[in-house]
Amino acid sequence: MDVQRLNAMANDIAAYFASEPDRESAIAGIVNHIGKSWDPRMRRQIIQQSAEDAAGLSELARAAVDRLTLPPDSEPPRM
Repeated sequence: MDVQRLNAMANDIAAYFASEPDRESAIAGIVNHIGKSWDPRMRRQIIQQSAEDAAGLSELARAAVDRLTLPPDSEPPRM
């Protein structure tokens, strides 16, 4: 999937949770949503992209992506 689209999706999710008064709860909500809703390939891609250049992510989305984990049997991303 196009990384710009993934960034936009993560930013939209972060915008939804931005109204949460507790920042940690907002980040946890974003992580939970992405973890349950996104395909592991999508998660792998945004994690890798964020590690290389997180410029396309909002601050809240970036904080959540930094906390994302992959299933233990995930393969490394292919470029």
